[in-house]
Amino acid sequence: MSEPAFVTALQKVTSGSLPLNELIVAAQQLGASGQPDLARQLYQIWIAMNGEHPLLFIAHFNCSTLLAQGGDNAGALASLRAALTINPDFAPAHINLGSALERAGDAAAAVEQWKAGLERMATVTGDTIEYKITLLKQLSRVLSDNQQHEAAEVALQQCLDLGLHQRDVVEQYAAVRLAQCKWPIATTPTKLTRGSFVSRFHPLSSCAYSDDPLQHLGLAHRYAEAVAPAITSASDRRHAPIPQGRRPRIGYVSSDLRAHAVGYLMANLFEAHDTSNVEVFIYYCGIPADDGINQRIKAAAEHWADIRNIGDDEAAALIAADEIDILIDVNGHTRDARLGIFARRPAPIQVNWLGYPGSMGSPYHHYIIGDEWVIPQDHEVYYSERVLRLPCYQPNDRKRIVDTAPPQRSEHGLPEDAFVFCCFNAAHKVTRYSFERWMAILNQVPNSVIWLLDYNTETNTRLRAAAERYGVSGDRLIFAKKVPNPRHLARYPLADLFLDTAPYGAHTTASDALWMGVPVLTYAGRSFASRVCASLVRAAGAPELITTSPDAFIKRAIALATTDQLGLKALRQRLTANRDTCTLFDIDGLARNLEGLYAQMAGDYRAGHLPKPNTANLDAYLDIGVNIDHDSIEIGAASDYHGVYRAALAVRHYNTPMQADGRLWTENDIGAAEAAPINCSASRAA
Repeated sequence: MSEPAFVTALQKVTSGSLPLNELIVAAQQLGASGQPDLARQLYQIWIAMNGEHPLLFIAHFNCSTLLAQGGDNAGALASLRAALTINPDFAPAHINLGSALERAGDAAAAVEQWKAGLERMATVTGDTIEYKITLLKQLSRVLSDNQQHEAAEVALQQCLDLGLHQRDVVEQYAAVRLAQCKWPIATTPTKLTRGSFVSRFHPLSSCAYSDDPLQHLGLAHRYAEAVAPAITSASDRRHAPIPQGRRPRIGYVSSDLRAHAVGYLMANLFEAHDTSNVEVFIYYCGIPADDGINQRIKAAAEHWADIRNIGDDEAAALIAADEIDILIDVNGHTRDARLGIFARRPAPIQVNWLGYPGSMGSPYHHYIIGDEWVIPQDHEVYYSERVLRLPCYQPNDRKRIVDTAPPQRSEHGLPEDAFVFCCFNAAHKVTRYSFERWMAILNQVPNSVIWLLDYNTETNTRLRAAAERYGVSGDRLIFAKKVPNPRHLARYPLADLFLDTAPYGAHTTASDALWMGVPVLTYAGRSFASRVCASLVRAAGAPELITTSPDAFIKRAIALATTDQLGLKALRQRLTANRDTCTLFDIDGLARNLEGLYAQMAGDYRAGHLPKPNTANLDAYLDIGVNIDHDSIEIGAASDYHGVYRAALAVRHYNTPMQADGRLWTENDIGAAEAAPINCSASRAA
């Protein structure tokens, strides 16, 4: 719309002859022609001239959107409140006002606004059901973010009652149950079957739910297909040449390069990169940040671009224009990931590393970076990517800031003379099986306590009640209040021994403990998430802290706390002595090895040997895995894990023949299945 047309519309407004529908059309045309400010002015003048119009609330609502787009958040809030003053039942205004309040940093007010919107919707019709679902989703998300998981779960239950098959709602529902240690996890009040429920878990939740890497792979594949299917785009550079006459251009995509576990791990890496070997580009997609970690990374990077507020097409175009050779997905399947960028293939080589503890299961991630412990050669069948290895896959910050004030047990509620076990892993990692092992240990170690993070009042109470059921006084669970990270690091040595969780073990928390000289006892399983901690303690020079069965974990913990306290003391001394020389904290060595892997990838690409991700039969593996009752069976402890899957695959093949996939279903397996009768009971057991 031209400016003269705006003047014409304005004249009709002032004469009272522009109806609301024509106002909306005129404003849309102004916005489409790049003149949103004129559209906003048109609405505001119309509102001033039509104070008694029965649909005035719609004009206020539309004007609020234009005000927000123009950066006038206070004006947008005022317009939304005006809309609700006129029509308190207008659900879209409740939704947007809550979101605006959240963006302004007032999460509590946002929650109250969404609750008010829900209270106005006692009767739900076909026209309003989507509004109610949206209000419930927003409410549950912010409640979860603020550790109010019980209330979030109630909202999500209502959401599921309105529509069973909402992937994002099921994902969040599973996540809040994990965060509350509500065992069994796969319990839903809806009509979803357990298998259907588990098949809709977020991949990251699945890592915490079971030590079942084949299920994880299948779920990751289905998730990638659902949220970011492979597409052909204008930014597609899958066949672009990688020149030899310049440094390889390495792009890192991450939302977590700030005061976040991943940021703490990576800050020193960017400082350690040799700029004569690589040219580093960072594409940041996280929340606005200006903390110390974020500042260090920005200062170290040659190129930094904030892509949070641009879409996947535009971000992929930017990366393609930078002619990135190797693009690193530091998020993987984690919060605020930008999987859609990788689906557009803006770089010829795309890599999964660090942020997500497992395979991406996508057709557009070519490599995963691990190490010989976290992904042994015989575990490569659990990954769609080709595996490349560092001496230890995890980078670490040698510049950690540790509070210099000596900590005291008394200031943290710890008994002075007790043996203190600790675990500072997040609540979603605390499974029933891990908790049972902890309680078995406490029962055998008199005068001992376990020191955990302060999750929230409800979860702390739930865990103390569970302890009582195992014959352990709830008072022996002590919860560590949240403190700034330097102070948190300083208090680690107050603990005698860190007890890991399974299947999702300690990652950054383990390297923090080892840096502070605290031994970490771990039980290594099959999945990536269950083997990270073992990789770290091995790289720290203490491989005897790795156990490979639940019973061995319990026995070793009891021994270190009772009959082998001299051995424990020696371990603490060794960890402290090795800190400056061990593989785990050799950030310069890791940087050189990583740069070597990048050179290897580029060389393979030039030679025509870019790996092709293996996604064959992954739906079959997922369907088998989700029908194993992981709440009742700790599959990671099963000796014949592959046998469970092969038996179920044979039954599927009998009914619907499958091609060999290079994992568990090989030509030999097909021949054996076709030559022998099918044991259907094995399928039912799986």
